[in-house]
Amino acid sequence: MLRITEIKLPVENAQSLTHQADEIKAALLKRLEIPESDLIHFDIFKRGVDARKSHAILYVYSLDVEVKNEAKILAKFRKDAHIKPAPDTEYKYVAQNTSTNKPRPVVVGFGPAGIFAALILAQSGFRPIVLERGKAVRERTKDTWGLWRKNKLNPESNVQFGEGGAGTFSDGKLYSQIKDPKHYGRKVIQEFVKAGAPEEIMYVSHPHIGTFRLVGMVEEMRKTIIKLGGEIRFESRVDDIEITKHEDGQDQVQAVTLQTGERIATNHLVLAVGHSARDTFEMIYKRGIYVEAKPFSIGFRIEHPQSLIDRARYGKSYSEDLLTKLGAADYKLVHHAKNGRSVYSFCMCPGGTVVAAASEPNRVVTNGMSQYSRNERNANAGIVVGITPEVDYPGHPLAGMELQRKLEGHAFILGGSNYNAPGQLIGDFLANRPSTKFGEVTPSYTPGVNLTNLDSALPEFAITAMREAIPEFAKQVKGFDLADGVLTGVETRTSSPIRIKRDDASLQSISTKGLYPCGEGAGYAGGILSAGVDGIKVAEAVALSICAQQA
Repeated sequence: MLRITEIKLPVENAQSLTHQADEIKAALLKRLEIPESDLIHFDIFKRGVDARKSHAILYVYSLDVEVKNEAKILAKFRKDAHIKPAPDTEYKYVAQNTSTNKPRPVVVGFGPAGIFAALILAQSGFRPIVLERGKAVRERTKDTWGLWRKNKLNPESNVQFGEGGAGTFSDGKLYSQIKDPKHYGRKVIQEFVKAGAPEEIMYVSHPHIGTFRLVGMVEEMRKTIIKLGGEIRFESRVDDIEITKHEDGQDQVQAVTLQTGERIATNHLVLAVGHSARDTFEMIYKRGIYVEAKPFSIGFRIEHPQSLIDRARYGKSYSEDLLTKLGAADYKLVHHAKNGRSVYSFCMCPGGTVVAAASEPNRVVTNGMSQYSRNERNANAGIVVGITPEVDYPGHPLAGMELQRKLEGHAFILGGSNYNAPGQLIGDFLANRPSTKFGEVTPSYTPGVNLTNLDSALPEFAITAMREAIPEFAKQVKGFDLADGVLTGVETRTSSPIRIKRDDASLQSISTKGLYPCGEGAGYAGGILSAGVDGIKVAEAVALSICAQQA
């Protein structure tokens, strides 16, 4: 099998998401300089977009190809970096359970990291027990709408907590910049497709699923885990971890205790609680499990008309026909401010909405979400500023978490103390004057937006850096500084404020044997795909440890 990259064809000739097979085949035969009779089969491995020339946008294909005389072709193109043997991307299980496996491994949290940890363990015969503090995804959706429509927060069932994790109410982005030499990301994508995701996510360069599709997929993956012997328990918050001394003197996990008082014995505990499980962070810190503060970012959500972003990004090639092929345009922006702070766009949601993402009473948090169609009127993204424990919240492992709480509590007050969010028009923000009425852009955040001055919503250094960055971003995306655009506060859950540090080899906590910190909440992922990949890695480590104990 060969991997052929950089096959470029004009987007204008494409039929919807890809070109016709005959057109791709013709380009492939020309590239390899072979007759059609020598081509056995080809598949699209990846399809990206080259939009550097707005008047001539291209689809860029990577193809997996079966040919006759493969060795001859490789020899002919031995100096060509775009014609190489295709790597083996098939997932290979590292262990299979051979015993009754008591006590069973326990996975705490059923977001992307917990789902894939449980799925791999179940597929390997280890019958995991999953403990999720929130509700099943459809019940959880009703609770989430309770905040969005009725200003009523359920602290145990919301955008952050429940089946599917925070990623369920998002754009469903499935791309990441992590290094993935074992192709675990491919396994994640394949399992999503099996669970009902569109097959195109296997090859598009920036795949996304959308919230409504994610709901059904999560349910299918839950059914698979249960069918393979796993057990999934909702509304089962872990309030304590029982730890004893191992024979070598190191702490060892023995059991977990639920909010009901029930004790579940385990010596393999996967902690995949997400970036907002603050009570869990406090509990593990009190238990002496090693945690440390880590960098994250804070900022606002920014909204523009999606049509403005489309025209700015597609330039001279912009047309309704182009939109049907490429979809709503996105952007990725970075600016290094004069005060030394980095400002960047985060979790950009084309054709999406800004959502209420609070998980604690009397606090306001924003996030972004899109459906698969990405056809809402506004584009939104986080515009955030990087902060670090060394400079901005020194002295305590949980200080970043407390900073988040402080900012979210103040946003609640600025918004009117009713879960409305504070907002300001971009033009007024840049001029440092309160906003009094909306203009061209109607904000999408529900329950609602209370216009004010956001000057006090973030630390002064962040406000200064953002006021400098937005006009600079307008040089890359024309109209980004649109006076009637809307900023909504605050965005504080960009990533976990802590890291539950683990050993690089065993993936166990450096302080506590049998505890496997996992995913975004533990500080080892940032998004659906990377969290799923981390879940796979941790599941493999657990499986190998159990098998070693059985030997």
